[in-house]
Amino acid sequence: MQTANFQSALTAPGRSPEIPEQHDAYGWLIGSWDLDIPFYRVDISDRRVKGQVHFSWVLEGRAVQDVWIMPHSYGTTLRIWDPAIEAWRVTWINPISGVRDQLIGRRSGSDIIQLGTHADDTPIRWTFTEITDHSFRWLGDALEPDGVTWKREAEFRATRMHA
Repeated sequence: MQTANFQSALTAPGRSPEIPEQHDAYGWLIGSWDLDIPFYRVDISDRRVKGQVHFSWVLEGRAVQDVWIMPHSYGTTLRIWDPAIEAWRVTWINPISGVRDQLIGRRSGSDIIQLGTHADDTPIRWTFTEITDHSFRWLGDALEPDGVTWKREAEFRATRMHA
């Protein structure tokens, strides 16, 4: 068996054939993106906060992993295809804050909707919307205790970085 370094062992050149093309909800994200962050817990649009996010196929193309880099925040999401539920199991981890969220992601029309919970069991909804080849909008919402009202927790506008 030939040994490989960690990065080459983790990353994959593309989607595993085990994932049906019609369920490839995240492959379009592969690459690097610049982030404009107009909302993060509060309206910060006047601060012009910037960040980056980088996506790659990993684990023999059975998962998509990302790294989000923002001021005072650095985290990773692992999205693993689960054929038993025909959806993606999504785990977000922020090692700085200790936040860990669990969601299930699926296509919904032209959007990708991820539903799950924060670690405290608060229901959350994360949405990739306004998707083009070169941009997307990401929205993070949490359900208020009234069980009806969704409150915006974060918004990111992404533009694909040019090589």
